[in-house]
Amino acid sequence: MSAPAPAPTLSPDQADAWDALAETFGAAGIDIIAEELHPPESGKGRVMAVIGKAGSGKTLMLSQITKALLDAGVELISPDYEGKKRKDRRSVAILAPTNKAAFVLRMRGVPATTIHRILYTPVYDPEYEKIAEWLTGQGDRPVIEGLTDLAMDKAKAFFDQHASIPGALATAGLRGSDFIRGWKRREDGLDVGLIDEASMLDEKQFEDLREIFPVLVLFGDPAQLAPVGQSGEMVFDRLAPAQRLMLSRIHRQADDSPILDLAHALADDRLTFEDFESMIRAAARKDDRVVWAERVESDLMARSPVLVWRNATRIRLIHAFRTAFGAPGDALLPGEPLICDGLELPLKHRKKRIDLEARGLIKGAQVVYLGPGRKPGFSRLHVIGAEDPRLSAASIVKIEMPDEAEPFIPYAARMGAAFLHGAAVTIHKAQGSQWPEVQVFGPDIAAAAWSNRNEAGIALWKRLAYVAITRAQERLMWVTKARLARPAGPLTTEDLAAPVAPLALDGQEE
Repeated sequence: MSAPAPAPTLSPDQADAWDALAETFGAAGIDIIAEELHPPESGKGRVMAVIGKAGSGKTLMLSQITKALLDAGVELISPDYEGKKRKDRRSVAILAPTNKAAFVLRMRGVPATTIHRILYTPVYDPEYEKIAEWLTGQGDRPVIEGLTDLAMDKAKAFFDQHASIPGALATAGLRGSDFIRGWKRREDGLDVGLIDEASMLDEKQFEDLREIFPVLVLFGDPAQLAPVGQSGEMVFDRLAPAQRLMLSRIHRQADDSPILDLAHALADDRLTFEDFESMIRAAARKDDRVVWAERVESDLMARSPVLVWRNATRIRLIHAFRTAFGAPGDALLPGEPLICDGLELPLKHRKKRIDLEARGLIKGAQVVYLGPGRKPGFSRLHVIGAEDPRLSAASIVKIEMPDEAEPFIPYAARMGAAFLHGAAVTIHKAQGSQWPEVQVFGPDIAAAAWSNRNEAGIALWKRLAYVAITRAQERLMWVTKARLARPAGPLTTEDLAAPVAPLALDGQEE
C-alpha cells in the first residue's frame, strides 16, 4: 500500500488517524491517495471515530478529509438540491446535530449542514428543477417563463461563487415557496457521512445515520456532556479500540489560547473548584481574553446567552434581562432571543413538521424574534446559523417566571413551534454552539462542585466547566456574582442582516 499523500501538515497522532481513515475509505472504493473511485462493495460499511479534546485538531482533520474526498471526485451532497442519481456517483455529506454547530463549521470553511437537512430532502417544482440541473452541470440552460436572461445570468454568477441553489434562485427573484413543493424522508442511501459534535448524538440519531451511510466518521470530544438519558455514555464509547482514533496532542493557536489552557487544566484529578477559580483570576490578570466579572453583561445576552447549570438560575436571569430592556409582560420585543423547545403539531400535519425542521426549527435551535406575523399567533423569526434563516411560523412562546410553576404565555397559536426564552441557557443545551464572547455563571458551577456529583467517573462540575468555557471563541467572562449590568441601548435586529462569508476549504486549526 502506498503512503498517504502529504496534503496537510499533520502531527503523528493526526497522521495515524489519516492513515486509518484512508484505509477505511479505500475499502469502500474511495481511494483518496490515488484520487480514484470504484463501485462500492456490499458489506464494506464501517463506523470510525476521531476523538480529541478542544484544540486537538479535529476541525483541521475534518476540513482536510473533506478536501481529500472532494479531490478524489466524491460529490458533496447539498441539502438544498440533489441531482439525478448516477450509477458511478460516490457521495459525502458533512453534518452536525444543530444549526449553530453547522454554522460554526461553515465559518471555518467546512460546508456542513444539519442531520435533519439530509434526512429530509426538498421536492422541487419540475419547471424550476431545470434551472437547478443547469446550474449543477446536469442540463442545458433552460428558458423559463417570467425569468429574463439577466436574472438567469445573476443566478449563475451567484451559484458559481456560493454553490447554493436556493440562493441562486433568490438572486433571480424567486422565493423558496416558488420552487420547493415540500420535503420527503430520504429513501436512497449515500456513501460517506462525516459527523461533527458526535458527543451530542443520541441512539436514535446514530441508528438513522447508519441506515443512510455505509461509512460513518464521528468527530467528538470525550470531555463533553453526554446526551440526557444516556448515563454519561456517548455513541462512540462502545466502538472497538481500532475504530477509535485518538488525538492527544494540543495544537495551539499561533498566539496561544488562555481559554484552552483553562479547559485542559480540568483534566487534573487533583484540581479543586477553588484552585480552578484561582487559575481563572490569574489568567484574567495576564490576558484580556479571560475576564473575572462581578456582573452579567445584559447587552451580550441578546445574542450570546449566559451559560448556567440550574434551571432556576436560567429563569431568574431571563426575568432580569427582560426587565432591564423594558420588555412588556404580554408581548415580545423585536430582537429578543428564543430557543426552540420542539414542534407541537399533530400527526396529520407531518408535512408541515418536516418543512419547519428542514428550515432549522428543531429542538434547541437558537432564534431571534423579529416581530408578529401577518396571521394571529404567527411570528417572524431569524434562525441563527440556518442557511435560509428568515421564516414566519405559528408560535407558542413560553416565558418562565421565578417562583411560578407554570410559564406565562404572552400569545400563542393553537399549534406550531414552541419556544423558551434564550437570554440564558443550560450548559447541556449550549453544546455544539460557539460564540465570540461567552459568559459563564460561576456560582452555578460552584453549586455543582458542592453537590459532589459525578458523570461517567468525572466530577460533574469539571464537565460543566469544560463545556461552558470551550463555547468561547475569543473571550471568556467568568461571572462571580448574581448582578446584572444595565444595557447600553435598546434591543435591535440590525446585526442579523450581515452577509455570510463564502465557503472555502482551507486547512484551519480548531
